[in-house]
Amino acid sequence: MTRVPSIRIRAANGAPVNRDGRLVLYWMTAHRRLTDNYALQRAVEWANELGKPLLLLEPLRVGYPWANERFHAFVLQGMADHAAALAEGRVGYLPYVEPQPGAGKGLLEALARSAAVVVTDDYPAFFHPRMLEAAAGRLPVSLEAVDANGLLPLGAAPQEFGTAYQFRRFLHRALAEHLVDWPLADPLSALEAPRFPGVDRAVTDRWPAASADLLAAEPAALAALPIDHGVPPAPLRGGSRAAREAAERFLVERLPHYAERRNELGEPGTSGLSPYLHFGHLGAHTLFAGVAEAERWTPDELRPEARGGRAGWGMGESATAFVDQLVTWRELGYNMCAFRSDYDRYDSLPEWARRTLAEHARDPREYRYDLMEFEAAATHDELWNAAQRQLAREGHVHNYLRMLWGKKILEWSASPVEALNTMVELNNKYALDGRDPNSYSGIFWVLGRYDRAWGPERPVFGKVRYMSSQNTARKLRVQPYLERYGAEALPR
Repeated sequence: MTRVPSIRIRAANGAPVNRDGRLVLYWMTAHRRLTDNYALQRAVEWANELGKPLLLLEPLRVGYPWANERFHAFVLQGMADHAAALAEGRVGYLPYVEPQPGAGKGLLEALARSAAVVVTDDYPAFFHPRMLEAAAGRLPVSLEAVDANGLLPLGAAPQEFGTAYQFRRFLHRALAEHLVDWPLADPLSALEAPRFPGVDRAVTDRWPAASADLLAAEPAALAALPIDHGVPPAPLRGGSRAAREAAERFLVERLPHYAERRNELGEPGTSGLSPYLHFGHLGAHTLFAGVAEAERWTPDELRPEARGGRAGWGMGESATAFVDQLVTWRELGYNMCAFRSDYDRYDSLPEWARRTLAEHARDPREYRYDLMEFEAAATHDELWNAAQRQLAREGHVHNYLRMLWGKKILEWSASPVEALNTMVELNNKYALDGRDPNSYSGIFWVLGRYDRAWGPERPVFGKVRYMSSQNTARKLRVQPYLERYGAEALPR
């Protein structure tokens, strides 16, 4: 009997389980971790039930949009952690990195021919849904997609929610029942199946495991791959080990002061954990459990009577502020992607936002820049340039400044559609947490998603919320930030 909630398991094809197969295959694509992972847990359950050894395939393509050294290095560092953790060999592990676009074609099918069942990750954004659909039609055995994205199963929401208030109101009523069947902290500790005997030579000769240099993200190994070499690795290290350490530091050092310090631009008060959540190196359950333990919180403290207010979480001020980001805002983006395939297109904006932006599309712009000028941080605004430099150098930008960053791109672009294209290109090219449902929420919030009409009506913005660098400088201490990221600012 499975301990993985059935609402998180989806049959991706109609093929049967092949009980004569020699192994159970876990195709790891999005939930790239060995802990608190429903998908891995489901694969372990199948291995135990069928008495088959377990093989974990973790591939990394080179042909995905915005493929570059930054994202490759971050994922490879996680693969290196897995290779070390699985080195004793009870579970098979094949970390495969494409040397050329399309070189990995056929690998999944080759392994599936020996499999009784294939389990993979259910992820609602980027290229993952198309990749899963294509694989489902090719595999000769049952393919199960398992949702380990967040606290609320993707299938538990009855509809797409248009505001954080509406979604929060639903969460405070519905979430408690989904906090009962918690994922196993260490799914592999439950494995009773036989030891994996090794991948067939016919497979590894054609699709060899990544070299030690590649798993270490050595510069020469990255340089040999056909990816964008103009975006170098970020200072932040990827992988589950780094993610756990960062989470522990946040819970001890930053969580107690999160509410009052998260907008500070100096020593960050924010968690800095979004890249690990995006690449699956850290699970939302792990992080939420740490907050709950710090607060001595139980699901009984959820307060549906709060009617969508943040107080409905039943936690202290800082924990409430963080959990509202981790669960409400993060999973609101997943909710959108689960219900709408056009989540990344302009037409998905609320009707009021499209209407007011259209009414002001021809308004004069005091300043206008194109993509190349934005990317080069070559605007007249010193604070905006500094934010763009942080994004390009480090793979992230301070949360509050990311909102300002987007609002100014809207104000200084020839049209709202061009502004959207610029934001998507720069964010997805440089941000470690780009290409994520929550990242698209932030980009589209700039244009009115999850927001309401604001007054007074302004040029360019219409009734879409306005932000300015001047107001930001009054609210935040920007001078140390400018000194750190503004040294190359163009003279005014």
